[in-house]
Parts: sequence; structure tokens; C-alpha cells
Amino acid sequence: MQTGSASKAARLLGITQPAVSQSLRRLEDYAGIPLFQRLRGKLYPTQEAAALLNEVNRCFVGLDAIEHRLRSLRQFGVGRIRIACLPGLGIGFLPRVLKQMDLPARKITVSLQIVGSRQVRERLIASESDNGLMADEVTLAGLEHSVFARYEGVVALPVDHPLSKKAVIQPRDLARYPFIALNPEDAASQRLDAIFQAHGVRPDIVVETPYTISICEMVRQGLGVGVVNAVTAYDYLGKDVVLRRFSERLEYHCILAMPSGLPLTSFAQQLLSTMRMRLEEDLGRLRAALD
Repeated sequence: MQTGSASKAARLLGITQPAVSQSLRRLEDYAGIPLFQRLRGKLYPTQEAAALLNEVNRCFVGLDAIEHRLRSLRQFGVGRIRIACLPGLGIGFLPRVLKQMDLPARKITVSLQIVGSRQVRERLIASESDNGLMADEVTLAGLEHSVFARYEGVVALPVDHPLSKKAVIQPRDLARYPFIALNPEDAASQRLDAIFQAHGVRPDIVVETPYTISICEMVRQGLGVGVVNAVTAYDYLGKDVVLRRFSERLEYHCILAMPSGLPLTSFAQQLLSTMRMRLEEDLGRLRAALD
């Protein structure tokens, strides 16, 4: 399936082409269904073969996870925690939290993987991460989970933007300028769309992006205005981005998840406690800056 022909597969495996053909015939006999059509000396995979390949790939992902875990245990022992996190909290927030954890003194190694929410879930399902933070649009089936935080949206403006003279920004204000939005499938983006529709306005969207940090960076470059979550907004205090209150309540939800049946270590419990305290501090400082 990967090479496209029996002869190339034979070279890849270091065996003869007849051996590959014989193996395929044995597999088809065992499965009781044809997996390849043979036309003019070439093999063409059937839909059943494609479906089977998906299952095979899942098995290899599981084996890769086992290999990765064994390497980690050999190198680090159990003094290691693997965290997968969406960029909104992984780029600024979690590094601030980890700074407070005194990792060298604890002899703890943290593997922090910053990926999209769907990839966070995939890593947790495959047991490639011990804990994950992700947005609420991702299915949580097969995971233990709880709401880590709910925080509101704030308006991000370029420096010297006309709206920066206002303390509170209305939806109709945003509709007057180029708007940078989250992707339509994002749950927070859908809630913001509902707010715009309720006010009878339509934003002039110039860029869509999956990450709020990208919105902040494009606002900083003067591409337009946007509404971003408060945790990411905190990272841009004093960084050539003007932050203002949004007149409407737009909630962002962050989910804490972990593989089912995996108990929290004492370090993970302390980390979670520190995360909650740090989040409260950051949001409090942001609120003070907006007053």
C-alpha cells in the first residue's frame, strides 16, 4: 500500500517479489475478501484494503507509543510528566507555571507538547501524554476530564487604533474594521458569531486562524482587530497590542483531560493546583489592567 507495487515492496522488505505476492494471497485467503485487484500485472487496493490499513496504522501507533514510553523510562525513570496543551495556554501560561515548580530541585522532567486541541486528544487516547489541556469543541469520549477554566474574551487592537479611545468595545464597533477570526468550527468562534448575529452586524473577516495567539500577532502587525481569550491576552500586555473590554460576555472553555484510569501523581496534583492559582493571578492582573 505504501510503495504502490509488489516489486517495490519486495525491495523495501529485502525479500523477493514472489514472496510478497504469496504473502498477499495468504492474507486474502485468511481474510476471505479480495484486498487487491490485479489488472495488467499491477495491484490496485480495494476499499476493504484501505479500511484494513487504517486499523494496521492504529496498531503501529500503539506500538510506537510503547517504544516511546520504554525509551522515556530508560532515560528518565518515572520522574517525568508528559503534557499536551493547546497553544493558547501552552506558549505563555504553562511556562510561567513551570517556573514556579522548581523542576531541577524536584528531579522532574516535563515533556510539554504544544499542539492543536484535536492533537491533544489523539495524544491522550494513544497514552502519549499524561495530561492535556484543550478547547471544548473536541469530543471527550474515552477520556477522564473536567473543566479546567472558563474565561472571557477581550478585544485586541493595534496600537493607535481609533477604537483604543473607548474603554468598552461594542459588536457594531468591530464591524467597522478588518476582523481577524478563529476558524468557524471553533466553539468560541461560533459563540462570537451568535453575538454578532444578535446585534445584526457582520464582521469584515480578513483572516481566519485556529489559534488566538495568531490573532494577537496579526493584530500586533496591524492587520485588523479581534476578540481573544483572556489568558492569551495576558501574554500581550505591554507588547504593542491594546486590550479593551468587550461589551458582551464571550466565554472560552478549557478542558483538562487524561487517559481513562490513569491516577494523578503527587507532582501532577501539585502542578494542577499551581496552574489554578496562577490562572487566577493572571486573570486578576488582566482585569486590573483593563479597569
